[in-house]
Amino acid sequence: MNRKRIFVTFVVLIVVGTGAYFLPNILKKEPAQAPEPAPKNITQIESIGNSVQGRDIKKYSYGTGEKHLVFVGAIHGGYEWNSALLSYELIDYLNENLGVITDNIKVTVIPVLNPDGLHKIVGTTDRFSALNVPPTEQTTTGRFNANEVDLNRNFDCNWQETGTWRGNVVSAGTSAFSEPEAKAFRDFILREKPTAVVMYHSASNVVYGSECNEGVLPETLAVLRVYSESTGYPAIESFDAYPVTGDAEGWLAKINVPAITVELATHETVEWEKNKLGILALFKHYK
Repeated sequence: MNRKRIFVTFVVLIVVGTGAYFLPNILKKEPAQAPEPAPKNITQIESIGNSVQGRDIKKYSYGTGEKHLVFVGAIHGGYEWNSALLSYELIDYLNENLGVITDNIKVTVIPVLNPDGLHKIVGTTDRFSALNVPPTEQTTTGRFNANEVDLNRNFDCNWQETGTWRGNVVSAGTSAFSEPEAKAFRDFILREKPTAVVMYHSASNVVYGSECNEGVLPETLAVLRVYSESTGYPAIESFDAYPVTGDAEGWLAKINVPAITVELATHETVEWEKNKLGILALFKHYK
């Protein structure tokens, strides 16, 4: 047998041996892999509308349950910038702790209902740092939208052309829902029909219920009690410090949506840990 024949025989043996080793593994059918289940709660970021200056009013949604809880910050823009930061803290928490939202609950956070007013003071409508916020006495003009309207006087509960804010006369728009921000929130609420709404403000260190002309809804009282008892904020059934017309909470009461107003203690404090207790208590209440 010459060298060439020996070499060919050697190659054939290698090929046959390799096939004998790998062929059974190739022919063996692997069991089908079940697709990974989709996460129970997926963060969805969408716009519910735009401000006067065209900025998005964003909502962050979690879960798909039938009990829909809505949390809203910064209807008074940069004047109450801490209510926006509190809302962003809630978003951060839910992003990292989706398991706190049970199957029967859906959560929507609208961190900035007045993006033009917030942008005027802090230069952005996205996450920002309190270190970049000017002193409180310089934030007053951020309360209004770009049309100089107080959005929390532009809703359809005893609306008047001018409203009151701590003894000051403020513009309430040309009609109820004349402002695009108020319209966007109205349309979102009418479309979603939430179970309850929490509006964040500052700075009275209390939690208020809501009403229009028919008294406080029973479920509003229940939400008020749960939030007050879990956080320590004193509970007041309805705002009575001075006459208010055209407020969002009053309009929510008018259309039978339970709503409370959480007033942070100052214009600078965020009070996340305290409010987290209230939020989790509401999750438990509706579980």
